[in-house]
Amino acid sequence: MCTRVCDTANTVERKHKHVVGIGVRSKSEQDLQLRSQANKSTHGVPSPNHNTNADQPTTQALQQASPDHKQTNRRIVFPSSSIVHHLLRWFRRSVHRRAAATSNVAMAGGGVVAPSGRRQDYPGGLTPFVLMACLVASSGGLIFGYDIGISGGVTSMDPFLRGFFPSVYQKQLQAEAGGGGSQYCKFDSQLLTLFTSSLYVAALASSLMAASVTRAFGRKWSMFAGGITFLVGCVFNGAAVNVAMLILGRVLLGVGVGFANQSVPVYLSEMAPARMRGMLNNGFQLMITLGVFFANLINYGTDRIAGGWGWRLSLGLAAVPAAIITIGSLFLPDTPNSLLERGRPEEARRMLRRVRGVDDADVSAEYDDLVAAGEASRAVSHPWRDILRRKHRPQLVMAVAIPLFQQLTGINVIMFYAPVLFKTLGFGGGASLMSAVITGLVNLVSTLVSVFTVDRVGRRALLLEGGAQMLAGQLAVGALIGTKFGWSGVATIPTGYAVAVVVVMCAYVAGFAWSWGPLAWLVPSEVMPLEIRPAGQSITVAVNMLMTFAVAQAFLPLLCRLKFVLFFAFAAFVVVMTLFVAFFLPETKGVPIEDMAAVWKAHWYWKRFVDDDGEGADGRGGDIEMGFAGDAKN
Repeated sequence: MCTRVCDTANTVERKHKHVVGIGVRSKSEQDLQLRSQANKSTHGVPSPNHNTNADQPTTQALQQASPDHKQTNRRIVFPSSSIVHHLLRWFRRSVHRRAAATSNVAMAGGGVVAPSGRRQDYPGGLTPFVLMACLVASSGGLIFGYDIGISGGVTSMDPFLRGFFPSVYQKQLQAEAGGGGSQYCKFDSQLLTLFTSSLYVAALASSLMAASVTRAFGRKWSMFAGGITFLVGCVFNGAAVNVAMLILGRVLLGVGVGFANQSVPVYLSEMAPARMRGMLNNGFQLMITLGVFFANLINYGTDRIAGGWGWRLSLGLAAVPAAIITIGSLFLPDTPNSLLERGRPEEARRMLRRVRGVDDADVSAEYDDLVAAGEASRAVSHPWRDILRRKHRPQLVMAVAIPLFQQLTGINVIMFYAPVLFKTLGFGGGASLMSAVITGLVNLVSTLVSVFTVDRVGRRALLLEGGAQMLAGQLAVGALIGTKFGWSGVATIPTGYAVAVVVVMCAYVAGFAWSWGPLAWLVPSEVMPLEIRPAGQSITVAVNMLMTFAVAQAFLPLLCRLKFVLFFAFAAFVVVMTLFVAFFLPETKGVPIEDMAAVWKAHWYWKRFVDDDGEGADGRGGDIEMGFAGDAKN
């Protein structure tokens, strides 16, 4: 802490020709200062008390401006209980804020933000090795996306409904024959929604277990466990002869999804260079959208198979993406962070050299920061308890709020109920599946937009623009459906009107796909410090799956009761989440994950939780130490 203050003081010295460095120090902080100075000397960065040629002109200028100035080692220590202590704390913070506005901010993670906004990174870049590893790991998103796309299509197929959900099939026939049935209610069945949403309950529970596996054995073995379990679930679903087999298969699929969704975003964030982390992490969402798109295409094809067994092929082909992640995970390297966390420093250094593609000397700065993060991680024996500490309040809020808001956009209602929803609006079976293919293609292309822009325009800009676009989309969908079907739900929809509904839904899907779709996985995975990262990602996945289950289970009953007003309710949630981003989410573009604490300390609201200035190791105020810029140790 004193190091940072003295750096700040040196900046003020150059501007005002005088320096007073004031810091809050406890015993533990003095020890940390000594270690920090040793590390900086190793990295070629002089400590504040070390004279270098670069500092000599400044010292000479100071002596010329103030002839009476003398190099001193005087230090005045004030007790932490004194009034002077509190006054100097306030003054030190004022000096720090004033100097930070004009000085370079050195990041603990190795990146440096200059006044011009240009940032220097660790040496190395995107190597073919890292690119291939991230592509393979991202394939974990295929199993999630394929399931989202396949489940809604299968539940709109008549042979599937006749065999497993005959009551739903009868209501559908009654509505289509004009027998007084409402279009809003023809798919209202708790058993049918349980088939879809049971996966998400299992994913919720398994994601919490996956945190321990990820921390103890590494990220790749969580992916492997997820792939194997998903494969077994595919066998049960493809061979199902009753609803019990279907739901058991869905539960196994959910376990696989929980393990994959917990480990893949963490793996991608740790392997990627800081300036490309957004692009590579968004590869996970890109794979989800690929899975949705291919599932929609497969549903459209299998629905045309004579004999009524096409739904078995749709469910069984989920084994293909499961095999990709299962086999691919066996060849994935461990991340340097994971190796350090498990006490294997030499392997971690070798892996860091390989993933960055540079010599050993060039990874020293990044490796030392990873070592510090790894030591902090190993010091935390109870990450689930540690994440509840006050200093981790911002990360905990993001781990809960972002996935919660993502599901309240209503996107999964659109994606895995798209065929059912379009059929509800009066589309034929084939037409409803083709409309789902179109929205899936828009989802895929729009996600590519996010992949190539997130590290340029930033997270906040995409989330705010996407929120405005989704708001307009939900309002338009609600208005179109309400105008045509009203409260009765009985109407026929002409072709032109149907095209308008599809176009508006595509605009809504596009807004989601380049904002809340990928960034709801990226942001929580990148803001967590290493010691709570597995636990934090598990919370993110658990909340996501809990909300997906709740929305999936409630959507068809709510559509039956609220009619078109349901889409206006989702629009209201979009307003709330957009305001949350505007006021409470800081920009994390290009910030090394080892230095995310600086982002929270600079935020107008979260700094009150993470600003630990004035606190000792025991949480009480430390002593104030006043020094002078001329202090030097020879």
